[in-house]
Amino acid sequence: MTTDYEFTLKFAIPETIEPEQLEERLFEAGCDDAILGLGQTGRLVLNFTREASSAEAALVSALKDVRKAIPEARLVEAGPDLVGISDIARLLDFSRQNMRKLVQTHLASFPLPLHEGKSAIWHLADVLEWFIQRKYRPVKDSLVQVAKASMGVNLARESRRVNPELEELLQETP
Repeated sequence: MTTDYEFTLKFAIPETIEPEQLEERLFEAGCDDAILGLGQTGRLVLNFTREASSAEAALVSALKDVRKAIPEARLVEAGPDLVGISDIARLLDFSRQNMRKLVQTHLASFPLPLHEGKSAIWHLADVLEWFIQRKYRPVKDSLVQVAKASMGVNLARESRRVNPELEELLQETP
């Protein structure tokens, strides 16, 4: 059984590739299920609606197709993954103020952010899991799956940068 998964892939690309050439190469490589965004020079955003047996399969096949079309493309981010209060509110049909109040009232149990400050940032998969456990809002299974897969792709990309000695030291601390 297959499902449609909606996700975004952001890439850094060579500035020398012409937009028309880029679109043609992506289409020929199998990215005909993506909407192309080229707002910033040297960046490519692809909003996919890809049919696959799992969210992981959808993301991996899309990544392979982009690499086939543009071998020099470097993945910046897979999404939806990193979200702030406004993003969560929009995805779960809350007002921003209600979402902020919900987080503040449940600070002890709400997932820890990746960054806390004026604008906190969370992994969407962690937030969705929190909502599912507490039954505050129904959450589409395909959104949960794609959020987990996007987080996995982003963490895998970043994990290559971790110093193995530091990783070992961190495992020894609480």
